[in-house]
Amino acid sequence: MESLMNILPQDALNEVSDMQAKLAEGIRLMGEIREQDVQIGTTQKEAVLQQDKVVLYRYTPPEKPRDMVPVLMTYALVGRFTMVDLQEDRSLVRNLLSRGIEVYILDWGNPSRADRFLTMEDYVEGYIAEAVDFICDSHGVDRINIMGICEGGVLATCYTALNPNFVENLILTVTPIDFHADKEDSSVYHGFINLWTRSLAPKDVDQLIEAFGILPGDLMGSVFSMMTPIRSLTKYNLGLLDVIDNEKKLLNFLRMEKWLADRPHHAGEAAKQWLKDLYQDNKLINNEFELAGKKVDLGRIRMPVLNVYASDDHIIPPSCSRALAKRVGTNDYTELELPGGHIGVFVSGKSQGRLGGGIVDWLEERK
Repeated sequence: MESLMNILPQDALNEVSDMQAKLAEGIRLMGEIREQDVQIGTTQKEAVLQQDKVVLYRYTPPEKPRDMVPVLMTYALVGRFTMVDLQEDRSLVRNLLSRGIEVYILDWGNPSRADRFLTMEDYVEGYIAEAVDFICDSHGVDRINIMGICEGGVLATCYTALNPNFVENLILTVTPIDFHADKEDSSVYHGFINLWTRSLAPKDVDQLIEAFGILPGDLMGSVFSMMTPIRSLTKYNLGLLDVIDNEKKLLNFLRMEKWLADRPHHAGEAAKQWLKDLYQDNKLINNEFELAGKKVDLGRIRMPVLNVYASDDHIIPPSCSRALAKRVGTNDYTELELPGGHIGVFVSGKSQGRLGGGIVDWLEERK
């Protein structure tokens, strides 16, 4: 019997040879890469304020700062803020700094059972409020720019509605406002997280928090993975195979996996408000959401608003973000649609210049 190599056509033999070379190079690279090579969030910064487990960082100011008030970033409680500085060449933070914007960011830390009774009031009227006061005092200004991302955008929206006199401009990225807008969305792949949360009975949420004291980070990591099951199943074979022989792409793949594996817990009572009051009861869009006894009235947001959303976001459908347009009390409202998904907005090559540049240009027009 002829050997397999003798009966395969030349094109197939070339493919086999190329695959062998690709795997050999990949094995070599994987053997040489060390932990210190896979660093994320490397832009230089300084801790300037700490409250409990929450730290306010100031990134090293740009060499030629623009004549603008600083930007405070608030990230989601269910992820690490390092997403906005994942790698040197695809970093929203570096893009803003390179364009002369001063940037601060809040690190929510690592909540545990000890933080069982932290509420969204604590985050909005406590940690964010203190950070805003600190930045205002440090720069001698009355108002700053706030940029919220995903759940952090909801926190920023709530702070702004409750404290409009302290916010110059509000920038939201991939932020849910109407948590039920996906019901009218014809895109079948949108709104998976909405469907999951609405499938839970309120008592299920209560029992989950009672049992753990927190919303476990590994549980949410599993939920996010189940939203894209094929991608989750194939990324360590087909996905990894695509990049295994390219050191730069391989390192970026590993950086993303490192970020995904570091999923923080979500403080207990705040998680209940997030899942029940917002995702299930949709109180924010109806001005029924209360913090510290005060209703969050979106109509009190009268400063300029930039609302950025991702066209293919399966976590926060565009319709859930765009619902803000008809609720704010300002005529200076701008939407910016970017290609890609929820995370791709921050790390894809297509969105890099458009996101950072779009934010800076928008702020420049409103000096």
